[in-house]
Amino acid sequence: MIKVIIADDEENVCQLIQNLIDWNSLGMEIIGIAHNGIETLDMIRTLSPDLVITDIRMPGYDGLEMIRRAKDIKEELNFIIISGYGHFEYAQNAIKYGVGDYLLKPIKQEDLLSALEKIKAKYARNLKQLSEEERMRKQIENDADKLRADLFSKCLLKKGATTEDLTIDSANDYYHYSFQSGIFQVIGVKIDCGYDDQYNSAIPILEEKISRIIDNLLRTQCFEIGTYMDDSTVYCILNYDIERKKFIRAQIKGILDELIQQKAAFEQFEFTIAVGEAYDDINGLKDSFNSAVYAIGQRLLLGTGRVIEGEVMNQSLQLQARLMAELNKSMGPAIEVLNSDAVLSSLKNFYNNISAEKHLSGLDIISLAEQACEMYLTHLRNNQIAIHHGDEFLEKFHIHAWRCKTVDEIFAYLCMMIGESIKLIAQQKEQEETRPIRLAKQYIQENYMKPISLEDISNIVGFSPTYFSTLFKKISGTNFVDYLTETRVNKAKELLRETNLSIAEICEQVGYSDLKHFTKSFRKNTGLKPSEYRKLYS
Repeated sequence: MIKVIIADDEENVCQLIQNLIDWNSLGMEIIGIAHNGIETLDMIRTLSPDLVITDIRMPGYDGLEMIRRAKDIKEELNFIIISGYGHFEYAQNAIKYGVGDYLLKPIKQEDLLSALEKIKAKYARNLKQLSEEERMRKQIENDADKLRADLFSKCLLKKGATTEDLTIDSANDYYHYSFQSGIFQVIGVKIDCGYDDQYNSAIPILEEKISRIIDNLLRTQCFEIGTYMDDSTVYCILNYDIERKKFIRAQIKGILDELIQQKAAFEQFEFTIAVGEAYDDINGLKDSFNSAVYAIGQRLLLGTGRVIEGEVMNQSLQLQARLMAELNKSMGPAIEVLNSDAVLSSLKNFYNNISAEKHLSGLDIISLAEQACEMYLTHLRNNQIAIHHGDEFLEKFHIHAWRCKTVDEIFAYLCMMIGESIKLIAQQKEQEETRPIRLAKQYIQENYMKPISLEDISNIVGFSPTYFSTLFKKISGTNFVDYLTETRVNKAKELLRETNLSIAEICEQVGYSDLKHFTKSFRKNTGLKPSEYRKLYS
């Protein structure tokens, strides 16, 4: 049996949790009820539970502090957080601690049951208690889930794919669905949280909640439902009788209402439902999917927190090509010389040009932002400028840009990514250029007493004399000969102050073979002859 502790400072909440579930049927047993954080920790130490269902705010230790301390006692302990508290950071921090689920008050039986079943499955996996029969059943379920997901990945999400040859029978046989004749429609539930990585861990939990809400509200009304998570979007195929069309539309609005309630805990998140066009043939699934994606893009222009109807639209490819050509004219030269300010200025003008166009859809704008990111990488490659993990750079932009809820936010992210990248590249290039100059200076400091020529140093650092001379002046602000002379004169000044060596001996020790030349160079640098300098400073 899985041992459970319920922790909440409200007695009626504890009683509700007890009564909502048939604990025995889940293989669970409530072994204790606590009403504050200190009492909960004592029970964890003495009773060693497997699961704690706790309010996030309690007397003694609040839920988060109690979880942190409890993990020190029993690292593998599972938690379900239940709260009505409306600050996202509490939910976010709870997720970071490895909390299994986060449920809002008032508690719904189906949500609690789903969370408990998830914990039960995790517990069984961890203890390897699945029987051979259960393992086989799980394997069959997993295989079926993979096949169902293939309908999305191979036929809907894949560019150039089509569902023109798809039939109900082939979809049922090959992809493990139970479609029937009726309406086929794709909806997309979009989660927006901006481009900050701190929200990554919350998205999977929200996607599970979305899938659960869709199932609760639509399962009994549809012949078949198929869901697929694609980072910040939950796509769903609905197959239902045409007579249920109006009711399905009302239930979709109900899904949005349920999601808006989640903002009590996930206040940084925005939700939008994109409704693809409905078709009376399974062949229309791809078009329905495309129209749902179009509607997802339109949230950038219409706003989030609503249901948006999709339509099949062609992208404004000619207009996009013109805007990209204009960006290319200004971005290319700026990248060639690694001028970060000029690159960002070109992106700002690009954004202004896009904002001035009235015929671009949200999807067009996302496409333009992604093309700009790709153009940046192309110019780097064309100029033989290395950027580590270029493919990952593009993929990261794609993922995070799709989580942005406004056009402004997308382009702020684009400028931030490219701006940080090109500044880093410029710094690295500067370090690469300065390294041979540092080596040259080090060599001069250690060998100033020997004959040194520009050709000698150029060979040591691996450059031609002409390029090395130009680079040395650019980096040091002085030319090679002047630096060498300054180094020798500084050493001569030190010897004149601190030793009794003759000026002729000092001349020889600092690399001069001609006393007259030495005296002339010393006087030029100090305004004094060597003998005058010694009288003043020795």
